[in-house]
Amino acid sequence: MKITCRGIVCLLLAIMVAAVSPVMAEGVNDELLRASKPAKTLSEYRLFTNAPLQEPNRRVVPYDLNNPLFTDYSLKYRFVYVPEGASPAPYEEREALRFPVGSVLVKTFAYPRDFREPDRHIRLIETRLLIHKKGGWKAYPYVWDAEGREAVLKVAGKRVDVDVVWQDGKADRISYAVPNMNQCKGCHVGADKAIRPIGPKVRNLNRPSPARDGPPVNQLRYLRQIGYLGGGPQKPEDSPRVPEPFNSADGTLFERARSYLDGNCAHCHAPGKPADTSGLYLDYLEERAVHWGVNKTPVAAGRGSGGLAVNIRPGQPEKSILLYRMNSEDPGVMMPELGRSLIHREGVDLIRAFIKSLEE
Repeated sequence: MKITCRGIVCLLLAIMVAAVSPVMAEGVNDELLRASKPAKTLSEYRLFTNAPLQEPNRRVVPYDLNNPLFTDYSLKYRFVYVPEGASPAPYEEREALRFPVGSVLVKTFAYPRDFREPDRHIRLIETRLLIHKKGGWKAYPYVWDAEGREAVLKVAGKRVDVDVVWQDGKADRISYAVPNMNQCKGCHVGADKAIRPIGPKVRNLNRPSPARDGPPVNQLRYLRQIGYLGGGPQKPEDSPRVPEPFNSADGTLFERARSYLDGNCAHCHAPGKPADTSGLYLDYLEERAVHWGVNKTPVAAGRGSGGLAVNIRPGQPEKSILLYRMNSEDPGVMMPELGRSLIHREGVDLIRAFIKSLEE
């Protein structure tokens, strides 16, 4: 076969363009998502056309939650992928949507260099994948390299030091904990002990979609339009919804505090979840005051109680175990047990005001 000089030049140019271009011609790697073993690197799944910029590939849809879980003030970028031709997730009002086999939930954790400029100099830390395989959901943590070019599977987890500047201008270093695969089960587990998604519930998804071309559209409406969600009210906006905890215009103090507890605690503290035996149910749908903590004595009173008698003492936040544990950095005391090393000051302030507002 004769190759002309012009042909060689064209071939070299094509290789150079392919090497520097962030755009992938192929779609998501469905075969790898279904495989029994995880990929060693995030890029192998082809979930992004430009992973460092978190630009999703075809059918990889960004989404947000009304009451996101606090994780040491990290930024989070969430995406959902459902393979073409798969059945939509059936509508249900209480639990997370049951996306079909071959689906994946993607969550990237990141930090800005300076929180006074939260949209600049973003450092990607880890991307967690929750992949629905034939045998059930599997969780895989991928840790980004220092240059933010590739994320590598870390089965055993990892500690990552992150230098940040807070809103007040104070420099700090966060010791960020990437969970190991077994720790993922500590939160993502159902009554049958199998791994389950916890965030994408109807009440959390009922909100405008993240910015994309065209006017904002309700997330539930959009997911139904593209075949990711089936059923539900004729107007998806009429579905149940929890308010944004720190948006005072989005609900009463009571509603916003219950929403915060729902997003940060109910993945364990709810019927059929890991902390079921405690009898402390912090999901938004729990209506029995004693079960969401009012004058409820703990099942096991150890060091975590701080010598206090009840989970929530109406009107007296300083005498409430719930607030005491939220306001601790002691690994043997603090709640949640996983996912944070820092105190969520805004969350503590919200729950303190909530408890103080309850009638004694």
